[in-house]
Parts: sequence; structure tokens; C-alpha cells
Amino acid sequence: MENSVSSLLPVWACLASLLAVPLIVLFRKEIFLRELTTFVAGFVKLGLVVAMVPIILDGKVITTTLVAGVSGINVPIVFRVDGLGMIFAIVASFLWILTSLYAVGYMRGLKEHSQTRFFAFFALSLSATLGVAFAGNLLTLYLFYEMLSLSTYPLVTHHQDREARGGGRTYLSYLLGTSIAFAIPAILFTYLQSGGDLSFAGPAILAGSDMGYLTGAVLLMAFVFGFSKAGLMPFHSWLPGAMVAPTPVSALLHAVAVVKVGVFCVIRVVTGVFGLDLLGKLGANLVLCWVAAFTVILSSLIALSQDNLKRRLAFSTIGQLSYIVLGVALLHEMSVKGSVLHIAAHAVSKITLFFCAGAIFVATGKKYISQMAGLGKRMPFTMGAFFLGSLGVIGLPPSIGLISKFHLVVGAADAGQIALMVVFLISTFLNALYFLPISYQAFFPAKDAPGELAATQFSWSEIKEAPPACVIPLCITATLTIGLFFAPTLFLDLADLFVSSVK
Repeated sequence: MENSVSSLLPVWACLASLLAVPLIVLFRKEIFLRELTTFVAGFVKLGLVVAMVPIILDGKVITTTLVAGVSGINVPIVFRVDGLGMIFAIVASFLWILTSLYAVGYMRGLKEHSQTRFFAFFALSLSATLGVAFAGNLLTLYLFYEMLSLSTYPLVTHHQDREARGGGRTYLSYLLGTSIAFAIPAILFTYLQSGGDLSFAGPAILAGSDMGYLTGAVLLMAFVFGFSKAGLMPFHSWLPGAMVAPTPVSALLHAVAVVKVGVFCVIRVVTGVFGLDLLGKLGANLVLCWVAAFTVILSSLIALSQDNLKRRLAFSTIGQLSYIVLGVALLHEMSVKGSVLHIAAHAVSKITLFFCAGAIFVATGKKYISQMAGLGKRMPFTMGAFFLGSLGVIGLPPSIGLISKFHLVVGAADAGQIALMVVFLISTFLNALYFLPISYQAFFPAKDAPGELAATQFSWSEIKEAPPACVIPLCITATLTIGLFFAPTLFLDLADLFVSSVK
């Protein structure tokens, strides 16, 4: 039986940003107070999350029952904080502060409309994100998952033009459509199969089930495709389509909240619904392995062909998410640990790259890679940070990405899945192919680089760094990408605690 502690800390951490929403709306005409409210809520949320770290590191879990039962169903809405949830909560709450600072510089720099609505839904989405991180059972996980879909929709459609509305429709139809078509039936089947127990505490929900291979494989893929925020193909198109949103939203979606919620849910399904032993016995995990492997390679190849920087980052994200899914689907202790670590590693690296893409757009109005040759001379901090973020995504030293990818590759080898290990290695090579040339051309452009041609009617001599509110956050996250390589202890310890609890 697990060593649990009852505490309201996760409730208050979840509410910190939610309670800020009315104040953000109230101060809509007082810009300083509106933004101050956002930052105060961010630091309070982070402080409450950090206060839980010693309890989790002590080998305990934190539990809180919010609602005893829902509509006659004997399934409570409950929070339960363990090592996995703690890693996700730390990453989300810390990066929200930096994203908020970045959003101030970005939104002001471009004189964006409806900034109050933007910050209000930003805060609401972080409450939903922490609700997922702290979910103590399958029902709670699903409710906050859907809350996140609805709260991020106004962010995706922020520009309110035809392109934004189209991207928003794709976004919501994919996420809600798959959850209704696949996740809800999977949850209902699990509820009936388990006798009404959907809790993540103790053994996996279906650990004692006698289901066969076909049933297990179908149920597993129903969960995975139902939680389509994980971005596995063929239910991935919503992710590049959401690039119509402002860059702070893209950073939130693809580094902090939405996509990480997707892979977080897949990890919970594999470890908390099925359990490593049951999936290993059935062999159903191999179906998920090869779907993830296919997504890793194909998304990397598509990324190579993208000239729009944000779209290249989007397809890169699809591949990196599949790293996490593939790692946990291998069912090996080392690869599961790598998946958990990659949540943090990819978050700090990829948010750096999105911050850089936004800073470039604010400073130059350019969004195509072919237009950025020579830019490093005028925006050295931005392009230097882009290079460091690229190292993290590729998994090159000295970056935190090397640590998580090392665990994934070694886990695949130890599991005897050499072909899947090769998938990791090939994808890493493709990552380098679509990221490193961007930095090289920025600092060492060819003599006839498009950015220097008079025919472009554009001169780099007019360009300088984006506003400090944009540049400071990307410098911090780039520093984290490297710094966590030298000081990864906290995340390693939390990952070890989680892995030991699900073995």
C-alpha cells in the first residue's frame, strides 16, 4: 500500500491561476495591474508546486478528494501527486511565468488585440494542465483533459480571421472528436472491466484482467488515439494547424500544456490502466511501438521540407512526442524513465525554439527559414538561444536532451528492440539535418544569401533584437537547456520514484 499524505496543496496550486481569471478581466483597462495579476498568480502557483516537492522526494504521494462521486457513479474526482505528476507540474508552472513575460513583449510589440482575453484563457488553461498532472483516477484525468481543449480553443483562434477560425475548427474537431469516439468508450469499458475502480493508486486498473491480445491492443489504441493531444499519426493534423495562433500560444501548446498533456495521458494509460506486466504479457505494446516509430520518422521527414519555421517546429514536436510514447511502450525501466525525463527536456528546448521564432517575427516580420540567412549578426542572443535549443531537441551535449535520449536508446537496446533503437538514432540524425543548418546560415550566411540580396527589398542593417520581454525568457530557457545537463538530479530522482512505483 502506498504511503499517502492528505493535503490541499494540489488544489490550491490548481486554483491559483483559475482565481486570477476574474481579476485579469476586472483589470482589463489597467494593463499594469492585469499583467501583475498574471505574474503574481504564476509565482504563487510555482511556490505551491515547489512546496510539494519534499513530500514526493520522501517517497510519499499527496492525495485529495474533490468530489466523492459524480451523478450516482461511485467514482470520485480526486487529486494524487506522484513523481510523474510532480515533474509535469514543475515544468508547466515554471514555464508559464516565462511564457507570460514573453507574451507581454510579443503582444505589445505587435500591438495585438484582445490581450485581456488572451491572458485570461492562458491562466485558465494552466489550471486545466495542473488538473491533468494531479489527476488521481481516469475520470479526473479525462475531465481536465477536455477542460484544456475548451480553454485553449480561444487562444488558437485569437486572430479571429478566416485562417484562425479554420485552424480552430480543425483543432477542436480533432481533439473533441477523438476523445468522444475513442477515449469515452475506452474509459467505459475499463470501468466495467475493473468493477468500477478507475484509481491510479496501487496496482494498475486492469492488472488482474484476463483479456486477450486483440482486446488489449484495440483498447490500448483507443486510449492513445482518444488522447490525440499526443499527436500520433494519423490524428496529428490539428497540431500544425494550430500554428495560426500567436507564438506565445504555440509555445504553450507545443512545449508546456497541450501536447505534454497528451503524452502524459498515454504514460498514465500504459502504467496506470494496463500496467507494464499485463501489456508485456499480451504483447499489445508492440502495436503502439510501431505506430509511434512510424510517426517519429515520417514527421521528421516532413519537417525537413518545411520552410515556415513554426511549421517545422510543429512537425518536430510531433516526432518528439512520439519519442515519449515509444519509450513508455517499450515497457523497459530505462526507456520509461527516458520518456518521463523527455517531458522536461523537450519542454525547455522546444519552448526556446518557439520563443526564438516569435522574437524573429516581432523584430523582422519574417517567418520563413529561407529569409533568415545572416540574421545571427543582428540578433545574436535570439539565434544563439536557437542553437542551444536545437542541441536540446537533437539530444547533443551539453544539453538535457542528451540525458533523456540516452535513456530512451539504452532502454530500447536493453529491451531487445534493436530496430526501434535504430529508429531513435535515425530520427536524431534527421533532427540535426532540419535544425543545425538554420543556425549555421544565421551566423555564416553564403555570400548570395537571400537575406542580403537587394531584390528582397529588405536590409538586415535595420534589424535589432526583439524587446527585452521577448529576449529574456528565451535566454533563460536556453540556459536551462544546458544547465539541466549539469544539474538534472531533481528530475532524475522524481523519475526514479515514478518508475519504481510502476515496475
